[in-house]
Amino acid sequence: MTSLADLRVIDAATLFAGPSAAMMLGDFGADVIKIEHPRRGDPSRGHGASVDGVGLWWKTLSRNKRAAAVDLSHADGQEILRRLATRSDVLIENFRPGTLERWNLAPEDLLKLNPRLIVARMTGFGQFGPMASRPGFGTLAEAMSGFAAMTGQPDGPPTLPPLALADGIAGLAMAYAVMVALRAREHTGRGQVVDLAIIEPILGLLGPQMSAYQALGVVPPRTGNRSSSNAPRNTYRTRDGRWLAISTSAQPIAERVLTLVGRADLGEQPWFASGHGRVQHVDELDEAVASWIAERDAAEVIARFEEAQAAVAPIYDVRDLAVDPQYAALNTFIDVPDEELGSVAMQNVMFRLSDTPGEVRWPGRALGRDTDEVLDELDYTAEQVARLRADGVIG
Repeated sequence: MTSLADLRVIDAATLFAGPSAAMMLGDFGADVIKIEHPRRGDPSRGHGASVDGVGLWWKTLSRNKRAAAVDLSHADGQEILRRLATRSDVLIENFRPGTLERWNLAPEDLLKLNPRLIVARMTGFGQFGPMASRPGFGTLAEAMSGFAAMTGQPDGPPTLPPLALADGIAGLAMAYAVMVALRAREHTGRGQVVDLAIIEPILGLLGPQMSAYQALGVVPPRTGNRSSSNAPRNTYRTRDGRWLAISTSAQPIAERVLTLVGRADLGEQPWFASGHGRVQHVDELDEAVASWIAERDAAEVIARFEEAQAAVAPIYDVRDLAVDPQYAALNTFIDVPDEELGSVAMQNVMFRLSDTPGEVRWPGRALGRDTDEVLDELDYTAEQVARLRADGVIG
């Protein structure tokens, strides 16, 4: 048995944040029905690498989802969504504020049809406020949250991440919000509306930046690979050209690192007793660690750090991930049979449950692959389905 096998989720969102949340629910057994436009499909089908025109990002993002192609701007398509909503637990959508209302699918109307429904609304800036109507993406959240301003070398420009970071964080937050709303439903018997702005969840990962600003006027600077909270923390190059990362967030680890590199004397200084104090002497600490590492090959450095019970890791690219024994032991990457490509390699579910584990049952499917099956469950006749297809409402 999977944890969420009794849930039905409608994924009417596009691109990354909303669909990521639906993917996480599907990983643990929810019946997720992905709604796409019958001619355009989800834009994520065209993002990133592809094989024979089939997008690989799509294969992961829409795994464990049934693919139904429905034009929600058409009155008949709206009726399909209403019927689905009466038989579902969750609707995830990320249209601009006012779009569902314009389509006669306002949350309050859907909740009249199904008072137990969770309507999870995800937008760039939320459902209200001066920017609510603007198009919003994770990149804008990374810019507006302070993340980009803090990221990059001290003498370089603000730096955006090379991935959909804010979208991924928002997806995790939305999956959590949905589970909280479902838990509340157990007590109240009622569904509710979730309003999540992508610009907000990423703020939680940036620490007490607002607290420090309000109390002390601190504006976080760009520190490159260094940390503003502890030192030494950086990337260091070995004699054989590999890059390693070390962290000394815990005081005992910091002491072990400096002893290992032959500078136990620094660990005896009064300022060394706190992360804040060590940051004030970061150049001296970095020089001690960097010079020691530069004289040794990566294998020796890692072995010595492990013997000293200090924290170190090599800087990996995907080629390293593919052969790493720890990821192999955790079964982090799996090959999943696929109707279009034969099989697709992808990351496994995010965590392991001892009694009700998650599972990747299938990768993202072809556009409209399950439309007929879904409509059959909604009691549409074959003649009605044929008419809807002829009218371009479904695909």
